[in-house]
Amino acid sequence: MTEASAPLRVTMVKKRLSNGEPCKKCQQAEDMLKRRDLWGGIDEVVWADENDADSTGMRLSKEHRIETAPFFIVERDGKREVYPSAIKLAKEVLSQKLGTGTATQRSESGLPTETFVDSERGRLQDAPPEEILRTVLARMGSRCAIAFSGAEDVALIDMAAKLGLEYSVFSLDTGRLHPETYRFIDTVRQFYGIEIHVLSPPGPEIEGLVRRKGLFSFYEDGHGECCGIRKIEPLRRALSSFDGWVTGQRRDQSPTRAEVPVLDWDTVHRPTGMVKANPLARLSQAEVWEYIRSNDVPYNELHDRGFVSIGCEPCTRAIRPGEHERAARWWWEEGTKRECGLHVHQDDSSK
Repeated sequence: MTEASAPLRVTMVKKRLSNGEPCKKCQQAEDMLKRRDLWGGIDEVVWADENDADSTGMRLSKEHRIETAPFFIVERDGKREVYPSAIKLAKEVLSQKLGTGTATQRSESGLPTETFVDSERGRLQDAPPEEILRTVLARMGSRCAIAFSGAEDVALIDMAAKLGLEYSVFSLDTGRLHPETYRFIDTVRQFYGIEIHVLSPPGPEIEGLVRRKGLFSFYEDGHGECCGIRKIEPLRRALSSFDGWVTGQRRDQSPTRAEVPVLDWDTVHRPTGMVKANPLARLSQAEVWEYIRSNDVPYNELHDRGFVSIGCEPCTRAIRPGEHERAARWWWEEGTKRECGLHVHQDDSSK
């Protein structure tokens, strides 16, 4: 007769600040688990007290060499495993422990149609970004992907993480990004404990362009050809794996985005159509950054050096006093042409 295995046990380590309050990120993690109906899988909560180096949480932090909170200790089969991410814990441990399945399995059945988009667009026109995001993720889960590159996109990832619904994330590596941007991508991956689908441009096409025109042809004949290879082709590949996507577009970013809808039916990247959500469309740059700072959302360190809209290194500079945020992208071209083509509408191929 075999001995019964020990039950799986999960301990959450929360940080108590010197003023007696719990850290904001700890509370957000707890709220997220409660929204997912997974809080019952936490067996014990212990505190890492800033005023008490001998508190249980501080000792566990030192023992496991974890400096940030919250973190989770999972004990099973006589072994301990540390999870620094509540999202990863929810996916890999708590859903199995409680037998609840994933949020994707609990989402509404059936993929959205153009009729759904048309009806929901009106309802969501003045809705907060979280409600727009919740509407598409509740319907599609991980079949909907957030396109991640800049500050707006990480705000969306943060919102999605707090909603407690499944989602996916992809990012386009053009091969010409700033070193700070590559570090930023990995910071976001670790901070939220998520998988980021990183897509690169096709090698033969890049080699052909460089061989024919050199490394900086866009300064002479515009950025369209280079962006077509480094961005548009990888985007099409990325979207072929999903049924909807979420972008950080805002109406005040540029003249070409002034009419961006909060919800759209995209037939450019899929002839039969797919959902395209722009939850931040109505927000200003200041409102996005208010969210980022008040929620301790990670951001690209280049923003602290005067960069606002960040793309490839040769095509991005810091803005000058009084300049619009998009003035530092493809600054040698006309303002109405400063789009890479990722967000072309089917009725306006000139953008």
